[in-house]
Order: sequence, then structure tokens, then C-alpha cells
Amino acid sequence: MARKPNYNFERQERERIKALKLAEKTAGKREAKARGADADAAPTET
Repeated sequence: MARKPNYNFERQERERIKALKLAEKTAGKREAKARGADADAAPTET
């Protein structure tokens, strides 16, 4: 006999994975922005 599908659980898992990917992407953007701001904040004198 086939198992009964648990649609709520499957949907929650998809949303959880999507949220993790979004969080990683956001953190990467935040770090890139911080690196860019650090480079602009400390100009080098020539």
C-alpha cells in the first residue's frame, strides 16, 4: 500500500530550504556591501 502524502510537511520543507537559501544570499550581499563600504571609508593617500 502506498503511503499517504503529507502535503503540509512537504510544503514546509520546501519553504524551509528556500528560506535557508535566501538567508545565505542575503548574508553574502551584506558582506559584499560591508567590504565595499570598508574600501570607500579608508581611501589611500598617494
